[in-house]
Amino acid sequence: MSVATCVDQVLDELPRQFAPVPTPHPELVGAGLSVPLVSGQTVLYANFDYAASAPALTAARDAVADLLPWYASVHRGAGLASQTSTAAYEAAREAVARFVGARRGMATIFTRNTTDAMNLLAHALPRPSTVIVFETEHHATLLPWRGHRVVRLPAPASPEAACADVARALAESPVGPRLVAVTGASNVTGEVWPVAELARVAHAAGGRIVVDAAQLAPHRPVDIAALDVDYLALSGHKLYAPFGVGALIGRSDWLRAAPPYLIGGGATRAVHDRSVSWAELPDRHEAGTPNVVGAVALAAACGALRRADRAALADREQALLARLRKGLANVPGLCELRLWGPDAPRVGITSFALAGWDGRRLATALSAEHGIGVRAGAFCAHPFVRRLLGSAGCDGTAPVPVRASIGLGTTERDVDRLVSAVDRLARRGADWSYVERAGEIVPDPDPRPRKDIAGNWF
Repeated sequence: MSVATCVDQVLDELPRQFAPVPTPHPELVGAGLSVPLVSGQTVLYANFDYAASAPALTAARDAVADLLPWYASVHRGAGLASQTSTAAYEAAREAVARFVGARRGMATIFTRNTTDAMNLLAHALPRPSTVIVFETEHHATLLPWRGHRVVRLPAPASPEAACADVARALAESPVGPRLVAVTGASNVTGEVWPVAELARVAHAAGGRIVVDAAQLAPHRPVDIAALDVDYLALSGHKLYAPFGVGALIGRSDWLRAAPPYLIGGGATRAVHDRSVSWAELPDRHEAGTPNVVGAVALAAACGALRRADRAALADREQALLARLRKGLANVPGLCELRLWGPDAPRVGITSFALAGWDGRRLATALSAEHGIGVRAGAFCAHPFVRRLLGSAGCDGTAPVPVRASIGLGTTERDVDRLVSAVDRLARRGADWSYVERAGEIVPDPDPRPRKDIAGNWF
């Protein structure tokens, strides 16, 4: 039997999750997790922090378990394990490209996350380029463009205004490469941006567009060809594959013309005493030993989502989000953060401020007293959050907001628990005492046991 045949047979067992075979609702690792409270009770964990990092799908876990016995360094290895890992890695690349509807000839480059992907694209932009970006962006999309002419636009009053603002900025930009950088769905408010319309505006002016799909891809199907965008970035840890991987998918010309993002092994074709010949895409921008396990996990998660009925999942998410927003609207002193009207399309994310509460203390109390996980802070979108907190209806309510995000494991019971807990804290205050230590709000005392990396309680 040939080596190629052996590899094919191994791969038949390895990436089963890549195949588009219909399956039920994707399952999560850690479903049914119980957590201790400061009161001494133990309750089921209610996770509302999916927008930060989603738990792993069982499909991603199983794909990793299948790969690990064959794990080896990829590319150029003569051993069967190396060839098998290489085949799995490249199959994962193809699976991610299919998941986002990449057009023929586009490059798919594995990165660490969306931030890494955006920095790679910033590195590859011809110099000088003009980059048009709204102040509403996550820092991953707001900040990487040093060395280019950056036009930072204020928060638009509506999706239509966003398109008009971009069109005006493009018309006023100097001749040369121009890139519009925009989120697909806000990591602060969950509001969905008019990506297809912005792509038309960018292309009409001879520019290009990159979409930060970190929050959009876990909630909605994303199709690069249908949206007609030039580049798309995403993170595995948002997409139920928390193994430290992401991807940049898009047009290959700028990426091919740019020097390597990192310089080292794998990025070179030949090295001489006084010259270097760089490798072609995608190797050119993937120097060093890549995250094979992460790539396979990401592909497995993409496969599981492709097999699922995503329309049904989206309908379920919208019902849960409506239930959550309606419940929170009845909490005294609570103000929802939003850029546009209350009926603007959004994914399963909502952020809010509660009068008289530092969001960090509120988030800690929700965890310590109720077993509920949320996120407090500025969500790596500082200018946007400052703007929202200062808007009408939210001015002076709280110095730090809270974000609740919904995912595949969220239930109606979870939503009702969160609403009830926030309402109780708003009306009655905390049942425990809290202090600030090293910039964090913590229970004082905190009797909850913890587990170390070996699984031992302490």
